[in-house]
Amino acid sequence: MSASFASTSDVAEKTISFEEIGPGCFAFTAEGDPNSGVIVGDDAVMVVDAQATPRLAEKVIERIRSVTDKPIRYVTLSHYHAVRVLGASAFGDAEIIASDVTRDLIVERGQQDWESEFGRFPRLFKGHESIPGLTWPSITFVTTLSVWLGKREVRLMRLGRAHTEGDIVAWVPDAQVMFSGDIVEYRSACYCGDAHLKDWPETLARIADFDAKALVPGRGAALTGERVKEGVALTHDFLTTLFQSVKTAAAGGASLKQAYAAARAAMDGRFGDYAIYEHCMPFNVARAYDEAKGMERPQIWTAERDRQMWAALEG
Repeated sequence: MSASFASTSDVAEKTISFEEIGPGCFAFTAEGDPNSGVIVGDDAVMVVDAQATPRLAEKVIERIRSVTDKPIRYVTLSHYHAVRVLGASAFGDAEIIASDVTRDLIVERGQQDWESEFGRFPRLFKGHESIPGLTWPSITFVTTLSVWLGKREVRLMRLGRAHTEGDIVAWVPDAQVMFSGDIVEYRSACYCGDAHLKDWPETLARIADFDAKALVPGRGAALTGERVKEGVALTHDFLTTLFQSVKTAAAGGASLKQAYAAARAAMDGRFGDYAIYEHCMPFNVARAYDEAKGMERPQIWTAERDRQMWAALEG
């Protein structure tokens, strides 16, 4: 292989930031690692995305306790990926909320995803022995669910397919703050291995319509003011450049390897300095190529398939 597999060479600990981006709305970020959101209501707290392990989740809890002693009553999962959900047990008896589609995806491919991501992100899974098993939601919904933290509403919504089929966002109306999960990234590569690339830009447009005062992306710095629009625009640019370059190559009869070269030529100069860019590209192009060829649902990634794809495209 011409490069270290996925993020196996990324061993440096990241600096954590915890900032209030709206009244009672906080962003837990760590230099391109997966973000978590925190919403403090009148009588309870909601966490958006639980981190990869209970060990990492404890770092979120530590920051929460620096601003409130209210109980953490809800953990919302923006989607099913292991780095977002396997830390949930650290939150004790909190209700775990996800879309019904996300639960279906955990049933279908949750174990394979855990094994896949464990191999890709060894640093994030330090302390993995404390993970009790797959994270299962205790509450699911189809399209929209309002959760009340006293008088404060948190509106959970499935706006469309994007990073995965089951993505949801959390919207805090009284603060006009959005927690987008991986539908929006900020100067971090979008991971598209389980994506629906035709739909994702339309879902982004629905997020833009909220005209949020602040937004916590899946990775990268929290966004306020005009940077919210910037984050949505950069995400859109990344996605459309990827899919168009691969779709054009596939339509011309290119092999997957040739489509990979075409995508790198179109993207490296513009996005090559984004967090996890090198990690994502083989998986992104593989999914984009499948979708361009008419494959509606993403293939399941296994630890074995990960290595095979990496060797085929990076070798």
